[in-house]
Amino acid sequence: MKEKIYTASAPNPVGPYSQAIRAGGFIFAAGQIPLNPSTKELVRGSVEEQTRQVLENLSNVLSAAGSSMDKVVKTTVFLSDLRDFEAMNAVYATFFGDPAPARSTVQAAALPKGVDVEIDVIALE
Repeated sequence: MKEKIYTASAPNPVGPYSQAIRAGGFIFAAGQIPLNPSTKELVRGSVEEQTRQVLENLSNVLSAAGSSMDKVVKTTVFLSDLRDFEAMNAVYATFFGDPAPARSTVQAAALPKGVDVEIDVIALE
């Protein structure tokens, strides 16, 4: 059985997907881009600013599901340029404690709306 998770504190899905799904004791959160849910505007600043908005969006989705960033077990980070790894990583580290979740980081040929970072997560309930 699966349950759809939705919050107005994160961007609305722009396609046929859910912000997150609860299934089997986990929360599977869709990839978030640096879209401010209040203004509906993209954060076009530095990779650090974009990463912060992405992780705030994910935190809000997890909160709506009754979970939190402390319960994240796996992330996937998509960067438009791997040279931004260190800048992204500096902000990323402030959102996760020890032990940090398992992570994959890849360079994508292109990301939605031309952003520089997208992140998805899997968390415990």
